[in-house]
Amino acid sequence: MSSAELEVRIARKQAEAVDICTFELVQAEGHPLPAFSAGSHIDVHMPGGVTRQYSLCNDPRESHRYLIGVLRDPASRGGSKTMHDAMEEGALLRISSPKNHFPLAHGATRSLLIAGGIGVTPILCMAERLAITGGAFEMHYCTRSRDRTAFVDRIAQSAFAPQVHFHFDDGDASQKFALDPLLAAPQPGVHLYVCGPKGFMDWVLDAARAAGWPADQLHYEFFSAEVAKSDDDAAFEVRLASSGRVVKVEKDQTVVQALAAIGVEVQTSCEQGVCGTCLTRVLEGEPDHKDMYLTPEEQAANDQFTPCCSRSRSPVLVLDL
Repeated sequence: MSSAELEVRIARKQAEAVDICTFELVQAEGHPLPAFSAGSHIDVHMPGGVTRQYSLCNDPRESHRYLIGVLRDPASRGGSKTMHDAMEEGALLRISSPKNHFPLAHGATRSLLIAGGIGVTPILCMAERLAITGGAFEMHYCTRSRDRTAFVDRIAQSAFAPQVHFHFDDGDASQKFALDPLLAAPQPGVHLYVCGPKGFMDWVLDAARAAGWPADQLHYEFFSAEVAKSDDDAAFEVRLASSGRVVKVEKDQTVVQALAAIGVEVQTSCEQGVCGTCLTRVLEGEPDHKDMYLTPEEQAANDQFTPCCSRSRSPVLVLDL
């Protein structure tokens, strides 16, 4: 275990809804855990080398535990299946310290929180934080059905329950989520936060951009994505600035894989371009960005990329490695 990792014990595992469990994690020796803020996530290192990111959904004022919610994904690549089927109360896990790529904006006059399915975990933490600090907000929580909706009782018992609107796909028309009217009039100081499945997030963000929401008022975090393949993908070379060593990246190979083949390890986690773990500086060349982590503005700068999935538009990329 590296110095940046923590050993935790699963103190409680609880079914929250159909195919959703929460896991309460405590420091293995009973010590306080590192502080976190609303929107934070941790990397969970599971047996077999699988690492996944899960948002923290408990009160950030708590130092004795972290709470994560895990959806059993039928297309699981090993993460959610392991958590649901193999991890029981009392089991030990290695995790990272909390990281926050999805923080609440300072100075917002009002916040619009939109959650799709298990994307409620960071959104719920934000709602609770805003309620504590007196921030103005409303929350919309979209799921397939009530029995697949986690944290219903927790929300119902909260002081901010009147500010939360539930929308069920199988519910009557009166409670369906009307996105376009909600986003129709962007205003200065009003910030939108969205988390959920990629298709849901794309729908919300595309509608917001079409309605004229400024980029700096849109906040989001992807946890999974399909890496886009293209017929235009071609082989290219990567040069390491520190040594001048050059490695060829084949058409069907990632930069991470090509570097590993010559003994150069780049730390990865999601391998889908959503977590930023492998983010690497680009000194020369033009990346072909395929990630969901960098903002469009950050991608346009072409000074960093995610080698787990992104490629190169130029014949050579020079990396700060």
